[in-house]
Amino acid sequence: MDSFFRSEEMCLVQLFFQTESAHNCINELGHLGLVQFKDLNPGTVAFQRRFVKEVKKCEEMERILRFLEKEVVKSNIPIPADFTSETIPVPRDVLDLESRFDKLEQELKEINANRDTLRQNFTQLMEINHLLQMTDDFFEEAESQLSISELPSEESVYSSRVTCRRTSYTSTNGPLKLGFVAGVIKHERFLAFEKILWRLFHGNFVLRHAEIKPHEEENMAEDPVKKDVFVVFVQGDQIRGKIRKLCDGFHASMYPCPNNAYARKEMRTNVNTRIEDLRLVLKRTEEFRETTLTAAAANLQEWASKEQSGSSLSPVVNRIQTQQTPPTFNRVNSFTSGFQSIIDAYGVGNYQEINPAPYTMVTFPFLFAVMFGDCGHGLVMTLLALWLILHQEHFRKLKNELIDMLVDGRYIIFLMGLFSIYTGLIYNDCFSKSFNVFGSSWSVRPMFHPHGPWTNDTLHDSGHLHLDPLVSGVYSGNPYPFGVDPIWNIASNKLSFLNSYKMKMSVIMGVAHMLFGVTLSLVNYIFFRNLKDVALQFIPEVIFMLSLFGYLIFLILYKWCVVMKSESAPSILLLFINMMLFDYSSEGTVLYRTQKPVQIFLVVVAVLMVPWLLFAKPLLLYRKHKQLKLKPSTNKLPMQVFGISNQEASDKRKEKVSMADIFVYQGIHTIEYCLGCISNTASYLRLWALSLAHAELSEVLWKMVLQVALRVTSGMGSVLLAVTFAAFAVLTVTILLVMEGLSAFLHALRLHWVEFQNKFYKGSGYKFTPLSFDRMRAMQ
Repeated sequence: MDSFFRSEEMCLVQLFFQTESAHNCINELGHLGLVQFKDLNPGTVAFQRRFVKEVKKCEEMERILRFLEKEVVKSNIPIPADFTSETIPVPRDVLDLESRFDKLEQELKEINANRDTLRQNFTQLMEINHLLQMTDDFFEEAESQLSISELPSEESVYSSRVTCRRTSYTSTNGPLKLGFVAGVIKHERFLAFEKILWRLFHGNFVLRHAEIKPHEEENMAEDPVKKDVFVVFVQGDQIRGKIRKLCDGFHASMYPCPNNAYARKEMRTNVNTRIEDLRLVLKRTEEFRETTLTAAAANLQEWASKEQSGSSLSPVVNRIQTQQTPPTFNRVNSFTSGFQSIIDAYGVGNYQEINPAPYTMVTFPFLFAVMFGDCGHGLVMTLLALWLILHQEHFRKLKNELIDMLVDGRYIIFLMGLFSIYTGLIYNDCFSKSFNVFGSSWSVRPMFHPHGPWTNDTLHDSGHLHLDPLVSGVYSGNPYPFGVDPIWNIASNKLSFLNSYKMKMSVIMGVAHMLFGVTLSLVNYIFFRNLKDVALQFIPEVIFMLSLFGYLIFLILYKWCVVMKSESAPSILLLFINMMLFDYSSEGTVLYRTQKPVQIFLVVVAVLMVPWLLFAKPLLLYRKHKQLKLKPSTNKLPMQVFGISNQEASDKRKEKVSMADIFVYQGIHTIEYCLGCISNTASYLRLWALSLAHAELSEVLWKMVLQVALRVTSGMGSVLLAVTFAAFAVLTVTILLVMEGLSAFLHALRLHWVEFQNKFYKGSGYKFTPLSFDRMRAMQ
């Protein structure tokens, strides 16, 4: 449990081992994840370091492994994941493994290159086959319609292109001897190709085209591209040359096509024969590639694993005594990691400084809930957190930054929701409505005439009525068993009552929170055996805070416990101000009999703590410095007394201590603490402000949205209610849960970082970053 409340104990060691056993030792340390390596040559460039050649070899082998894994995944070959070996290869095996990797990579690249060439040849043959087929279809159709001539216009050309897959555009006055250009073009480029043909030759051509739709078994490409086969019939070699240049501009593939039917038939037979041969060769190539990748997939996990080194000597560990500040390491689990991240965002704690995370697990969601107190909204937040907790693995696969942030903080959201339910029950607030479980302690019957100011008209004409506890019989004297009495939800003086209650409650919680932080500083002093800091810093700080703000809490509690009329009850704020000014001339500033001497004594004591904080510690440091001059061999460094780390103290051993700097440092600390007690106490009033703002926004949303629909009694009232409830739900989530929740979260974060942690937490350490294979795999 000690490691939970403060960081783990660290030690600096030297590890000596043979070069042959280096791989195995580093492997074991990487699996343990308990060692952080220190660079003893930070100024040495990478290529001058030892083992740089071995590192480059490993990087090259890792690159090949990534290439192999990519090819295996692309081919949908499963990779066995049940390999559990935790050994590392020795140097003599690395050479064999490196040559095997190079051979496998070259072989696979050669297979891929041959496969791509075969696929390209196969695609070209398929395109020629479709081209020959379309050309034969055209000539067969032309022979049957030889006497028919068509004079198309530009409009008829574009309309026929839309309605028919195969089109024929001619502009001839009779049978002509035409030449043709045939090829294949990408489908998305054909429209522009056709338009340019029309504008260049003004319709003096015949164009036939068809989309290539290969069968599933003929589709050899991984990413097939839609293409069209086309034949352009024109008169004259010069025009055909222009068409060929146009085809080159559109990156169209042109293929030779014989003029007579017999030659085309002979060519098509040869093409089909070559297609069958290529299909067989491609099949054998794919089978060989799959066999190679399957064998590689079976060994991928093994190649990334380790073997024993077989060294004859055991490693030697030498512990080094050092004054360097060790790194900070706090053990966390899935529940505490989110809260530890909140602390580390402020600053990583000093070595073995007390860890605020265990206390933040309670205080953070509670202070959030004080500002977000609504059991309905808290229930929604709790259900959201449970959903994230139950389906965390699914959400992590989405790889979304916002979702990852919510999943990492799922337990924080869960506790904030639970605490919000609790504070919502105390406030008796659920979506701005109250529960009357135990029956109200107030009775409005005595408020009616002749005992009180109310009449029947008052009751019927007012939605909110002012409760006056001074009227006899209105208040029974028995408080509501749990939380706020539900009668206050319909009282017109509800806001003034909750204002006073929540404001004083915020001050009490704030002072208690800060006193707890000062008390944790005592735990640090005792742990580090800085007993002089207990007398010179902790005691005056506690006395100063208790004398002023502890007394303020006493005034609040005392005023709550005594029965006084509201007209004659003194203001706590005025009492505290007059106490600091020693002003007792006003009659309304007396709350109890011995108030004046008690307050004078407390103010004097608090004032005396200021010079104690300001001068006692620097004077003691000056005395230690004089003793150090007389006894230079003493082990106790004066800067350690002043709160400076061992490393800094050792660096300043021979430096001259400046008393002016010491007094300035201590003066800044004293002013920061004394004035900070005042500003920090006022800062906790945000608990009151945000709580009232959340309650008022919730009430406004209820009255202006949902309550309006509930009052509709017409036939369409149910439809209107459904629509209004949807709008109410959306506004509740976006405004009250998201925006108000984020605001309360940030304010609770500030209260912990600034008002609480500065009393005991320095946060100037650096994080422990061990060599851990598990962490590397998690980051990947």
